[in-house]
Amino acid sequence: MAASHLLLLAPGLLLLLLLLPPPPPPHSPQAAAQARVFSVADYGAAGDGSRYDTAAIQAAIDACGAAGGGRVLLPAPGDYLTATVHLRSRVVLEVAPGARLLGGTRQRDYPPESSRWYVVLAENTTGAGVTGGGEINGQGGAFVITPNAQKNIMVSWNVTGDCQGDECRPRLVGFLDSKDVTIHDITLNQPAYWCLHLVRCDNSVIRNVSIYGDFDTPNNDGIDIEGSNNTIITDCHIDTGDDAICPKSGTGPVYNLTATNCWIRTKSSAIKFGSASFFNYERLVFDNITIADSHRGLGIQIRDGGNVSDVVFSNIKMRTRYYDPSWWGRAEPIYITTCPRHAGYKEGTISDVRFINISSVSENGVFLAGSSHGLLRNLKFKNVDLTYKRWTNYTGGLYDYRPGCQEMVKHKTGGMMLEYISGLEIDNVNMRWSKGNLKGWDVNPLLFRPSTVDGLSFHDWKSLDVQ
Repeated sequence: MAASHLLLLAPGLLLLLLLLPPPPPPHSPQAAAQARVFSVADYGAAGDGSRYDTAAIQAAIDACGAAGGGRVLLPAPGDYLTATVHLRSRVVLEVAPGARLLGGTRQRDYPPESSRWYVVLAENTTGAGVTGGGEINGQGGAFVITPNAQKNIMVSWNVTGDCQGDECRPRLVGFLDSKDVTIHDITLNQPAYWCLHLVRCDNSVIRNVSIYGDFDTPNNDGIDIEGSNNTIITDCHIDTGDDAICPKSGTGPVYNLTATNCWIRTKSSAIKFGSASFFNYERLVFDNITIADSHRGLGIQIRDGGNVSDVVFSNIKMRTRYYDPSWWGRAEPIYITTCPRHAGYKEGTISDVRFINISSVSENGVFLAGSSHGLLRNLKFKNVDLTYKRWTNYTGGLYDYRPGCQEMVKHKTGGMMLEYISGLEIDNVNMRWSKGNLKGWDVNPLLFRPSTVDGLSFHDWKSLDVQ
């Protein structure tokens, strides 16, 4: 990484790194606790994939926690079928290479409250984590009622009314109201719903995690950071059907999130703020990200009155394409919107967002849309290359505001669509237009309503035809 990029990221990274606890001295009680290993085999786990090992796994976790912490090992080879298991403070679940933890597929395998439906759940813990090089598998295929190449029809466990619609399915791994969380060197596979979920957590590190979700399954988000602060995501591979890295502020603000060195493919947004957005987002950095064949690239979707400020997207390469319109998105490389979800909702603002060293090949243009009382302010594009071409046969000529707002609007699309913006700086931005099929396009670099946009600044900006 160039020195200038290090300077760009240094404030956020240094702040987060300073918040991380130092490793314990080699002969300290903490180091001794980390060295303790509790094998689930010693507590009666069969590991045959057919008998439930929940009691054995939970007994090992509880014994480890009572001893002051350590590692709970799922040895290989083995498939360990389980209902929800509850981590304790200073307990790290270690799934060995060649071992799998399999989530149960019955509703009775999970707690009564849908908010606690996880295969692995940590609540109010300090220093808990997941690691080991093995796999946690949610057996998501068992929740598909009707396979569909556009979007699968899924099981819904909403008979009690505790949750609504087809989103009533168990998540894979969740940390709630916890701190000093570590998730590293683990594969999270086939979640039935969201995969990795942090809720109101502080000081978390997610490193070298591989996430694989069925590409046709809705709501199988990769990493959801909800109301959590001081979070690092690095060296992760995410290939899933729904949003890949998704900060949400439904239950609290999101501060100091840094995501680096990740590869993403998704049928929805690679990075998406919201749409749950009641609280603020501040000081977020996304650097050195590769996005492959995703429905959207970088998205900020504010619908509930929260505000966004001080965000950097840098050193990102992406390719965005159309998928079926039943999925939100229309192949936008960059999609920034704020509007009220319902009549009477407060309109949030989005300000001080920088896009630096970005390149994309996309089937649609950049979409920047504020609202009358929720302006987009002080956006900056520097060293950005946008190549526009079509290679799928899905219908174009639509702007997608979902959820809420204007929903889907028929409109020819251009290089950048702008509305309700105060302050937009474009510095060394190249738009390249394929001479091939651009059906549904207005081959125009900018489309905007002048009465809603002010404070534009252009320097070294080009719009070029290419083969």
